Amino acid sequence: MTSQASLDAADEKARRDRLLAITLMCGALMCFACLDTSAKWLNRYMDPIQTVWVRYIGSILFVTALINPVTHPGALKSNRLALQLARSLLLFLSTILNFFALRYLQLVETMSILFSTPLIVALIAGPLLGEWAGPRRLAAIAVGFVGVLVVTRPGIGGLHPAALLSVAGAFCYALYSLATRVLAAHDSSETTMVYSGFAGVVLTTPIIPFVWTAPPSLMVWLVMFAVGAFGALGHWLLIVAHRYAPAPVLAPFIYTQIVWMIALGLIVFGDVPDAWTLTGAGIVVLSGLYLLYREREQKTSTDRTAG
Repeated sequence: MTSQASLDAADEKARRDRLLAITLMCGALMCFACLDTSAKWLNRYMDPIQTVWVRYIGSILFVTALINPVTHPGALKSNRLALQLARSLLLFLSTILNFFALRYLQLVETMSILFSTPLIVALIAGPLLGEWAGPRRLAAIAVGFVGVLVVTRPGIGGLHPAALLSVAGAFCYALYSLATRVLAAHDSSETTMVYSGFAGVVLTTPIIPFVWTAPPSLMVWLVMFAVGAFGALGHWLLIVAHRYAPAPVLAPFIYTQIVWMIALGLIVFGDVPDAWTLTGAGIVVLSGLYLLYREREQKTSTDRTAG
């Protein structure tokens, strides 16, 4: 009886932890949606490079407050320094490409294209990491890219050419994700987090004096602060969420971000996504969810074999 009670208590705790993790994950995604919304709004008043700089300065200040030589001795020491720097550069490229694309595209359009990242990861993980996709996963990848084509509609009067910036940003983010996966075996998560914003600050700070535009109002100052705050808070919530539940449990909830993007685009900018965008986004989301399902099934099968 005592043993059964202990098992029931453990199951209840695991259930509460999963619910807490899902709540934190959804909060992080809301922060990221607010980050992109704030960046798009700031594009009316300043160069996107200035917005990127503000975003990374906020992140660096937050990370430094949590992870520094006092709280985490040795956090700056990396066993794969070159890969850490390359990963940081890829994250910076993905961010700046997305922020420039936001000048011309709706929030839901950029997010629909960015959702192709899991498809790109599954496709390039084979030649880069030896993790080859099977025929079912390849079919899901092909369908997902059809969804991206539906959103962008190249050559038939679809989106603004800035959609290509979002596509390039998705490829950079996919490579960033693979680099993160490789680094997990060599460096601590704290070390990887410290280096995440390195390229963004180093590459944009020298340019800022040439593109700086003084904020014309208190509201612009507040939104600039919000960009840094949303980015820092979102990453913190993301990290905490993964302490309470594994990535496979949380991954499907990534796609809830498109709901926030549609709502914020409508409320802040009056953007109403057309049927093509919604259809393409739906195709990409379903393809990504299927890939997550196949990955979970494959992991379960491997665990059973190992057991």
